[in-house]
Amino acid sequence: MTPVGEPPALSPRPVHAALLTPVCRLFGVDYPIVQTGMGWVSTPELTAATANAGAFGILASATLTLTETDAAIGRTRELTGKPFGVNMRGDAPDLAERARLLVKHGVRVASFALAPNERVIRSLKDDGLVVVPSIGARRHAEKVAAWGVDAVIAQGREGGGHTGSVPTSILLPQVTAAVDLPVIGAGGFCDGRGLVAALAYGASGVAMGTRFLLTSDSPVPDHVKAEYLKRTVTDTVVTSVLDGVPQRVLRTPLADKLASGGALARLSRSARHAAAFRKMSGTSWRDIVTEGLAMKRSHQLSWSQVLMAANTPMMLRASMVDGRTDLGTLASGQVAGVIEDLPSCADLVQRIIAEATEILDRLTATDRAVTP
Repeated sequence: MTPVGEPPALSPRPVHAALLTPVCRLFGVDYPIVQTGMGWVSTPELTAATANAGAFGILASATLTLTETDAAIGRTRELTGKPFGVNMRGDAPDLAERARLLVKHGVRVASFALAPNERVIRSLKDDGLVVVPSIGARRHAEKVAAWGVDAVIAQGREGGGHTGSVPTSILLPQVTAAVDLPVIGAGGFCDGRGLVAALAYGASGVAMGTRFLLTSDSPVPDHVKAEYLKRTVTDTVVTSVLDGVPQRVLRTPLADKLASGGALARLSRSARHAAAFRKMSGTSWRDIVTEGLAMKRSHQLSWSQVLMAANTPMMLRASMVDGRTDLGTLASGQVAGVIEDLPSCADLVQRIIAEATEILDRLTATDRAVTP
């Protein structure tokens, strides 16, 4: 089968040596660019297209059943012979079984939107997996580094979906100074300038969600992508009304309506979504309760927040899969406001690397010119 998203045969200029970072060696890829594991968006096709472009794609599995995850990993393997990772939930009741699927398919990297606990991390490491959680604060990076993770994705407030409170420009220097492992910057990145800036902050690469969502390889319906392209950098909002945890979404009539709704209405909606998600995923009520207890303990959530957690996957599915922007939310980083096109993953990656190489060549040439 012909791999999807093959990059151009030739790069316009040699890649600058500074772009061959520890992340490239850790993941076994050509370029220090990561496509994040976005639920409903990071399909086998998008993940493989990213991998075939020389970057690192992460397959989303948190919204899939165990059987669907097995099939999705297998499908990605059919589409690419390059390395890729799988994003999972650290508090999933069947996490051990999911980890075995990665081992079965020869996938080395397990990523997490919320870091798993120390016991889980050590178990994954015992399975031979490379563990890469996302964090939003220096203290979180220090904690998971002590637990033995291999790298972290440090996402600043500019990022889409669940996000922290510290801007990327402040978070990255903090984290890179605090931990002795590869740090991947996320939140606000879309081009070569951003990649060079991340390297200057001490990062070993960048992770991008919104930028890969807005590619021709992304499965998101075209009219939904068009909604993103119309927006400016001030057209997103960070809200906790969806699932009790701050997340950045596009400002839409639905988002405004949800923000102004009462707590009772939000809990009622969450209960309906929990039931719908249970039916769709085939998860038993017992497993849902078990997972809820784990979430409550590990993330210090209230019971209302645990119940509200069903909102995010269901409302994202409505928009990203069904194309119903009137019924679903649109997770988005602020960077959507500066994105104007829908390139293939191959074209996007080559564009970023070419721009970063040009900037680094120019900067180092200036350096040489002024050196006595």
